[in-house]
Amino acid sequence: MEKPNLFVITGGPGSGKTTLLKELEARGYSCVPEVARQIIREQVRSAGIALPWGDRELYTSMMLERSVEVFRKTVPLARPMFVDRGLPDTLGYARLIGLKDDRVIRRACKEHRYATKVFFAPEWKEIYKTDNERKQDFAEATRTAGLLRQVYAECGYQVVELPKVGPKQRAEFVLKQV
Repeated sequence: MEKPNLFVITGGPGSGKTTLLKELEARGYSCVPEVARQIIREQVRSAGIALPWGDRELYTSMMLERSVEVFRKTVPLARPMFVDRGLPDTLGYARLIGLKDDRVIRRACKEHRYATKVFFAPEWKEIYKTDNERKQDFAEATRTAGLLRQVYAECGYQVVELPKVGPKQRAEFVLKQV
């Protein structure tokens, strides 16, 4: 299943992805929020264990399931749409935590295809900060970014690095590319 008008915004934690998506949304573009943060909020609220600092394998499984569901439910529009992280992010996370068997995730990445260009927000120490849902230090955020860049390339996407500029300039950069 391919959705050539659904563009992924990815990158390490705290690199400005969500801020960019808010800017694109303010300009009238449809944007799909990050499933990982939704899962964390739900798990914290319900005292669940599927968390990056809890049962990481269960968290990965929930990310995969939710990402596939979001992909399938997203109705393609004539104009570009944007998603905060895609299925290959789950594969990157599985590798980060050392998940032994990632065949199901790899298959899902092959079966559910986004637009060829993927926008990658590089690690950016000056804007990085932790919060209740982002507990990684900057070193782990940097490792995550490296894995994601590699995974998207392996999955056959053209990784386009976003410039380290404000959200308005980043949005202009993205819109010129699509």
